Amino acid sequence: MTSENLTLRPVSDKDLPLLRTWLNKDYILKWYEDIEAWLYEIENRNEEFSWIHHFIVMGEEAPIGFCQYYDCYDANAMEEWYSVTQKGSTFSIDYLIGEENYLGMGYGKAIVRLVTEAVEQTAQSSTIIVQPESDNIPSNRALIANGYRFNEDKGYYEKRLVKIL
Repeated sequence: MTSENLTLRPVSDKDLPLLRTWLNKDYILKWYEDIEAWLYEIENRNEEFSWIHHFIVMGEEAPIGFCQYYDCYDANAMEEWYSVTQKGSTFSIDYLIGEENYLGMGYGKAIVRLVTEAVEQTAQSSTIIVQPESDNIPSNRALIANGYRFNEDKGYYEKRLVKIL
């Protein structure tokens, strides 16, 4: 299987045990704080957090990771690293590879591409912003490989999306 064979499917309740397992792996715990808060958001994805779009990243036959995107306007009260005043103008993404045997093989880059495309399909014109830890080199490289640029003044990566009609 190559990283080009990945697809996204919406998270379902049957994915919750797998997500808990992934989020509790040491190499993921290093970057994802407060696992219970992440799981709470995912468990309540059809109610309180319906504005977050959660996906399982599928290989040819099995899940290998997780990603999500959301309108930053809806998350203003939850985040301190940005302020957004207009709905539909700025989105953010999160992503992880849950299966260790897919690390270091270009799958992170492919996941970023897929979740970026998902945002592009829903937004007319917008910007995606992402703030991985500076020492999370694989994540930073995956963003750069997908055309994201680091904004030194703001302290995060951004990519401007313009849909041509």
